[in-house]
Amino acid sequence: MSCTANGVADALRAAAAVIAEHRVELIELDRAIGDGDHGENMNRGFVAIVSSLDTAVPETPGAVLKLAATTLISKVGGAAGPLYGTAFLRASTVVGTGSELDTAAVVAGLRAALEGVQARGKAVEGDKTMVDALLAAVAAAEQAAGAEGVDIAGVLTAAADGAAKGAESTVDMVARKGRASYLGERSAGHLDPGARSTALLLGSLARAAR
Repeated sequence: MSCTANGVADALRAAAAVIAEHRVELIELDRAIGDGDHGENMNRGFVAIVSSLDTAVPETPGAVLKLAATTLISKVGGAAGPLYGTAFLRASTVVGTGSELDTAAVVAGLRAALEGVQARGKAVEGDKTMVDALLAAVAAAEQAAGAEGVDIAGVLTAAADGAAKGAESTVDMVARKGRASYLGERSAGHLDPGARSTALLLGSLARAAR
């Protein structure tokens, strides 16, 4: 099983629908420990991605990912735009200019996205950020890819399950990065909004692949 540019575009449209569906939830999560703009910012960015794709779908999967990256960087405020934009940009660079993605390319793209987010935001495991979800997602994806006969849907499903667990683990953490870190111990007991949006996105990509 491989994935074409149209497949990636369809997956991003599905992701946009999921972000729109959970916009208020992400706003509420961010209002508890941040400035409350995460849901609105993410929704604005993905609406813009869909608008660009409706005009023209780029010819390769990597080019579709690059379009998503540049759109998020230019349209999304706060930390989410630069972080998610960097994630998509690093992924697009790693998958290159091929006409289709295979399982190895998807795993490499996920790893590159994680490394891009860490390079940009300087967050590590346990800081109570989207990195906690991404680290768990990449570890699960790489493990799944080592099994015989696992396709893109299997890798992304593993990544989504990992991300969900990683996001849930942020509830008990005390934030050490971002606006939530200003709250100190009071940040514990809340799900990190960036980790939650990461889990939502990977969940939607897995469903699209299946």
